[in-house]
Amino acid sequence: MSLTPAIWFPAIRAGTGADVFTERLCAELNKRGIRAEITWLPHRAEYAPWTVARPKPPAWANVVHVNTWLPSSLIPVGLPIIATVHHAVHHPAAQAYKWLLRTIYHRAWIAPNERRIMRLATVTTTVSQFAAQTAKETLLNVPMRVIYNGVDTKTFHPIMPAKIIPGRPFRLLYVGIWCKRKGVDLLEPIMRELGDKFELHYTGGAAAAQDGKNMPANMHNLGRLRGKHAVASAMQSANALLFPSRSEGFGLVAAEAMACGLPVIATHGSSLSEVIENNVTGLLCPQDDVAAFAKAARKLAEHPALWLQMSQNARKRVEMRFSMDAMIEHYLDVYRGVLAEHNLSAGRK
Repeated sequence: MSLTPAIWFPAIRAGTGADVFTERLCAELNKRGIRAEITWLPHRAEYAPWTVARPKPPAWANVVHVNTWLPSSLIPVGLPIIATVHHAVHHPAAQAYKWLLRTIYHRAWIAPNERRIMRLATVTTTVSQFAAQTAKETLLNVPMRVIYNGVDTKTFHPIMPAKIIPGRPFRLLYVGIWCKRKGVDLLEPIMRELGDKFELHYTGGAAAAQDGKNMPANMHNLGRLRGKHAVASAMQSANALLFPSRSEGFGLVAAEAMACGLPVIATHGSSLSEVIENNVTGLLCPQDDVAAFAKAARKLAEHPALWLQMSQNARKRVEMRFSMDAMIEHYLDVYRGVLAEHNLSAGRK
C-alpha cells in the first residue's frame, strides 16, 4: 500500500464550524495534490444513525478522518482512523447555558459515542489545549495531539491602510450563532453603556432578528453572512471584534478577525486565551463583565496608535500560529505517521 495519504471524510452535515473545518481541510489537501473527499451524511445520522446506511470508503482511501460526534456504528473498519475533538460542550462551565434536553443529549448520547470513537481512533486530535484538557477530564484520558484550526489568510486579510476613521463611530463586529453560550445577552448592555460613539454590526439569523426588536439604535443586524467572503468583508469594514463568548472549542471567528487586522475584545477563558494574546492582539475581559468590555472598546477607540499596533500584531500572530499551511502540514504529519504504522502492522501479520 502506498505511503501517500488519501483521506476520506465521512461527515454529518450539521451546519456548524465542524462542517467548515472539514470542507476547508479537504479542499486544501486537494490543492496540495493529496486526494481527499467528503461523504456527507444527513443531520439525522447524528441522533438516529440506524436510519442511515454505513458509508463505504472509496477504494482509493487509506486514511479515515472523522469528527468524534460521528456515531461509532457508521465508522468503517480496516483503515486507520483520525478522530478530531472540535468542542468543549462537556466542560462543567457550559452546563449553565444548556436546556435540560440538550444536557441529557450530550451526557447520554454524545459523550458515550465520543468515548467509543476515541477508543477506535489510531490518533485523536483536538483544536485547542482547552478542548484537549476538557476531553481528558470529561471523556477519556488518552494521548491527544493539538492542531489549531487554520485560517485562509488570503481571504481573511486587512484592508490597507488600516485606520480608525475620525468622525465615524468606532465599529464593533459580532459574528456567530445567537445563543447565550456565545454571550449574545451581553451585547445589548455593552452597547447601551458605550453610547452613540460606537456601533455594533452583528449576525445571528432569525433568533437575532427576534431579539433585535429591543436593541438600541447603535446595533445593526447584518442578517446571515453566507460564505467566507461575506464574513471577511464584514470584518474588513470593522475596527474590532466584540466576542463575549463564554466557551469556545477553538474560536475560529476570533482568529479570522485577527487575520483581517482586527483586535479582538473577548472573554478571558476557554480557548480564547490561547488564540488572543492579551494586550498584544486584543483585550481579554472577565466573563460577563459588561463594564470591562465597554472599557476595552473605549481604550481601543481612544488610542489609535495602540489600536494600530494591536491590528498589526493580530495579523502577524495568525500568520505565525494559525495559518492554513501550518494546519495542513500538521495533519499531513499525522496521516503519514498512522499510515506508516498501519502498513508496518499489516506487514507483521
